[in-house]
Amino acid sequence: MSLKDTFVAFEIDINQCDNLISHAHLTASDGSFLFSEIDRKQITAAAFLNMFVAWESFLEAALIAYMTGETSETGVSPIRYVFPPDKESARLMIVGANRYFDYSNPDSVKKIALLFFKNGVPFEPHISSIASELHDLKTMRNSAAHITSTTQKALESLVTRVLGNPKPGIHLYELLLTTLPISSLNDTVFSFYKTILVTAAKLISE
Repeated sequence: MSLKDTFVAFEIDINQCDNLISHAHLTASDGSFLFSEIDRKQITAAAFLNMFVAWESFLEAALIAYMTGETSETGVSPIRYVFPPDKESARLMIVGANRYFDYSNPDSVKKIALLFFKNGVPFEPHISSIASELHDLKTMRNSAAHITSTTQKALESLVTRVLGNPKPGIHLYELLLTTLPISSLNDTVFSFYKTILVTAAKLISE
């Protein structure tokens, strides 16, 4: 799969996440929701998790593609320090002696990019420029996947920083659909972070 195809597949996955959330909030003619509150919460959380997985899958596919000599959408080939003979060998190089590679950690992605490509290009400087947002996304991912006092505390800390005021006991669902104060376009938290991922993926692919 070319880098262009990889990016297009990522966009399709991301748009499907948007569609899931939209469908979960469809209303009847009387204005009532077609889905119950618990259904809306679960569908929205699942859509967010799908978006996070799509981002991780994109990073893996892009890393492997560039490691095996593929060029970007514009025909640029990064300077490689590694030359795996095939995609599976590239994947094993990324994993190394570990059981898996943590694509959710921007510091790990930056480190591996710097090891395999000159100046980490094309993953750098784009990963570093959104590192804070990627850590935010991981906090939200943990809240969706692991409901514990620790993840809830981390989520509430994120909410205070992002929204500007504390909201004890907030659910991820509520956060994702809240309008972000810093957004000039009145984006929801979900839309704001989605745009960041799509923009970064596009820059990495080009």
